Amino acid sequence: MDLLRIAQLVRQTRKQQGMTVEALADKSGFSKTYVSRLENFRITPSIKSLSKIADALGIQMSTFFETSSEPTQYMTGHLDEGEEIERNGGKYGIKYHALAFNKPERKLNPFVVEYHRSDEKRGFLAHDSEEFFVLLEGELEFLVYDDENCTLMSSGQTFYLSDGVPHRVQLAEGCDYAKALIVYSKEDAKVES
Repeated sequence: MDLLRIAQLVRQTRKQQGMTVEALADKSGFSKTYVSRLENFRITPSIKSLSKIADALGIQMSTFFETSSEPTQYMTGHLDEGEEIERNGGKYGIKYHALAFNKPERKLNPFVVEYHRSDEKRGFLAHDSEEFFVLLEGELEFLVYDDENCTLMSSGQTFYLSDGVPHRVQLAEGCDYAKALIVYSKEDAKVES
């Protein structure tokens, strides 16, 4: 089950129908929080839950599992065309934009991530996937394992992490905005840098 594809399909279909998260929640019998978490791939829905969501959206449940008969060999896009993914309710001042959300059977998950100043300090995270990080704009502190192992990054610098490496990213002193390109290997559908 491609959770990212399902999450984006639910959001895209809801928006195309001019339906709010609250309206989909009411129509499906789920809470607004549940629908929001589903759209932001924070939960793994059961088949029964997907069936209720499909009914509420007026689509066949099989739509969530359809793949094209011929795999897409290539696709083009632009950094500004990413599908915005809401994570943590903007709590940490981070915005995610999925770049290859409409590519089925992909092995990579590329995102443009924007960092804004926030009073909330994020904890260390570790993914079940490898991560390639490119800083496009601004300055960031990239911390690995603990607060002592800090690399100050400027535009153009990269970071490659193996799976399971605890890390966190924060804006550097005096920087109020940064933008990065992050590519995760497909094993992990979560985006948490």
